[in-house]
Amino acid sequence: MKKIRVGIMGFGTIGKRVADAVMKQEDMELIGVTGRSHNWRIRSAHRKGIPIYTIPDHQLDGHGFKLEGTIQDLLKKVDIIIDCAPKPKGKENRAKYYEPAKMKAIYQGGEKPDVGEVSFTAQCNYDECRGKDHIRVVSCNTTGLARTLGAIHTKYGIKEVYATMIRRGADPWDIRHGPINAVVPVLELPSHHGPDLKTVLPDVEIFTTALSVSSTLMHVHTITCECKKTPTVEEAVEIFKKTPRVRVVYNESLVRSTAEIMELAKDWGYPRGDMPEICVWKEAIGVVGNKLLYLQAIHQESDVVCENIDAIRAALDVCDAETSMQKTNESLGIPQHGMVEK
Repeated sequence: MKKIRVGIMGFGTIGKRVADAVMKQEDMELIGVTGRSHNWRIRSAHRKGIPIYTIPDHQLDGHGFKLEGTIQDLLKKVDIIIDCAPKPKGKENRAKYYEPAKMKAIYQGGEKPDVGEVSFTAQCNYDECRGKDHIRVVSCNTTGLARTLGAIHTKYGIKEVYATMIRRGADPWDIRHGPINAVVPVLELPSHHGPDLKTVLPDVEIFTTALSVSSTLMHVHTITCECKKTPTVEEAVEIFKKTPRVRVVYNESLVRSTAEIMELAKDWGYPRGDMPEICVWKEAIGVVGNKLLYLQAIHQESDVVCENIDAIRAALDVCDAETSMQKTNESLGIPQHGMVEK
């Protein structure tokens, strides 16, 4: 079987995780990653035996490891590039590197939607993205909304959604951002998450607000979803149980916070202690008339990693959504159906 040859631009929070995920795929080969400066991340890539390429004017010589060439050299060896560079570098890289090389590329959700031909969430619009040259995987928050709301929309139909994103202030490693002692509202209505969701679920009407808090662990969403058909709590729980890449967590197991969810991921041996599934609290699911209310937690560092892997297969049109998701889930240890922790 000929493997898909993959390159990765950037080796930060998402890039290093996507690199690990690519190396676990039987149908993919990681050809190399790029680095802009010498740091502990790029040394980690070297320790793993990953070939390292440079960006012009960003030299990495003299640090005890071999460089394979430049980004242009990498592009000559791959079938697709995964752009994990900091926003808004993705759009710049498309014009500067990928289009001249006639290279297919996957971008991240920090970029504006127009960086790609389409935006992507595997469970929502895989078929629309098959064969496209430039695909944008939506952000961690939008991915979380898309997975659960997509399942609800399939079952009941959605009239409209109101949701608030309670965002972590920074990733755990990040010493440059905050807040440290504040709650910071996004003073823009709607927040960008609602319009972003419509790039993958265009017929769902949604209005979002957002705020940042003094935490590094996960985002939390409070969601009020008015359905076209009357939902029940019991049905909603079963929907989430059966939805791939969604996990139902229970108060009776003392899983009451984002801290306990992340500790659970460590105890189960997930790589880096990541939690790629969207976690919905069973006790926080409620129904008022046609309105379904629930709370969910999103691990911002990992939920889009499996989406990047599926986006690779969609761009190269090598299989359908179900086949790709099954391969990805099996390789990354994600349950094929919604997981219940009780």
